[in-house]
Amino acid sequence: MAFEIKRVGIIGAGQMGNGIAHVCALAGYDVVLNDLELDRIKSGLATINGNMARQAAKGLYGEDEKKAALGRIHGTDQTADLADVDLVIEAAVEKEEIKRKIFSTVCPFLKPEAILATNTSSISITRLAASTDRPERFIGIHFMNPVPIMQLVELVRGIATEDETFELSKAFVSRLGKTYAVSEDFPAFMVNRILLPMINEAIYTLYEGVGSVDAIDTAMRLGANHPMGPLQLADFIGLDTCLSIMQVLHEGLADSKYRPCPLLVKYVEAGWLGRKTQRGFYDYRGEKPVPTR
Repeated sequence: MAFEIKRVGIIGAGQMGNGIAHVCALAGYDVVLNDLELDRIKSGLATINGNMARQAAKGLYGEDEKKAALGRIHGTDQTADLADVDLVIEAAVEKEEIKRKIFSTVCPFLKPEAILATNTSSISITRLAASTDRPERFIGIHFMNPVPIMQLVELVRGIATEDETFELSKAFVSRLGKTYAVSEDFPAFMVNRILLPMINEAIYTLYEGVGSVDAIDTAMRLGANHPMGPLQLADFIGLDTCLSIMQVLHEGLADSKYRPCPLLVKYVEAGWLGRKTQRGFYDYRGEKPVPTR
């Protein structure tokens, strides 16, 4: 019988992981949501519950469908619980050594035919695949944030990714109701290779005093019809993630145009990472966000 994806394991219950679990469960997949910390799993499940309640209230689906989807998600801090999944998607932080460590921990538990995917937004798929026991069954499946709302998924093959892995991944993304765009395995793929230098340039524009936070964001919202300004978007993505991607671009392509802005580095060193830490280019601790510069 041909291999098919029925059970999906997700490693990492943070913003991306719980979003991926949400869309997988709604599409009818059984989901194993794995994280090292039970608190993060509880928090992730609470987020899924809240997001599904909001979507159901908007009439996107019924209460019964919501309950059934929630019933398909099983949270666990045990790697052994991934033993019977057909596809594992790693959605941990954007740090290569952490991802490699996860793969070396999880591979011994997986069945030989299971596909291993990464949600990395910038790191080489070929290089990550080489650190596993299944480079032919390894692929990049890069979801956009917030996963339940954003329509696009980037699919990235490594040099060793087999056709069957690629075809099964395409079918999986389509079943989620998402559209896939296929990218070659170059640093930051397509979306972030275009988006992050724009954000970095907006930070340089602030750093050099060309405009204030408010002026830059207003200019891009109203002048380029962007739904949110680049500095507001940076805060939403997380300034640490923005810096990681710029570093991958700078190191991987060795072009000075990808040099991370020193002001971005300073904010990250201060621990001002955007919304998740309540401060970034805006301060989120009051009634409404206030620019920090």
